[in-house]
Amino acid sequence: MKFNKFLIIKIFFILLSFQFAFNVSKANAAEEIKIIYGIFARTITVNSLETYAKEGKSTKNLKRILKATGSPDKEIRSVLNKNFEIPITIASKLVYSEIGNVFLTRLSSIIHPLRANDTRTGMLALRASVIQGINIGNGKINLINFFKGYPTKTVILDVNALSKVMNKVESISELLDFFTNSPLEKIKTN
Repeated sequence: MKFNKFLIIKIFFILLSFQFAFNVSKANAAEEIKIIYGIFARTITVNSLETYAKEGKSTKNLKRILKATGSPDKEIRSVLNKNFEIPITIASKLVYSEIGNVFLTRLSSIIHPLRANDTRTGMLALRASVIQGINIGNGKINLINFFKGYPTKTVILDVNALSKVMNKVESISELLDFFTNSPLEKIKTN
């Protein structure tokens, strides 16, 4: 009995010393979104985006970015707050499926961690973000929860890459409908 207590205490101190020795920080959620457009970049905080989505209040920096979209505030807030209800088990199946891998690979060129040099890292971060976002939203996910679930402090949003994808589809709602309805029906039946 004394041996087990000693072993537990020893393991605890070893793990604690690793935390201090290697300065391993825990990334709980994204704090900022860095929007890159060509050579220009703007950074907004996830908190300011959430405040805007809920209350309509925005910071000066966020106002400039939103004005550049040319969309009405009501429409932008609607997109930010649109919830998609999806059980976490189905979401997990989806992000690990073949179509999920293709979608996440393409999306990782648009949304990725700050210093990600490969699509695999971006893909893993997106998977984590989807699962954690659904967890935060209690079975529902929206863009705010998606960013809150992102596993790095800074998220890069590449507008040039987004524009290339948007040129291939009619609208973002068409893209969202395709990826939230079609694959889900197939996965639910499996």
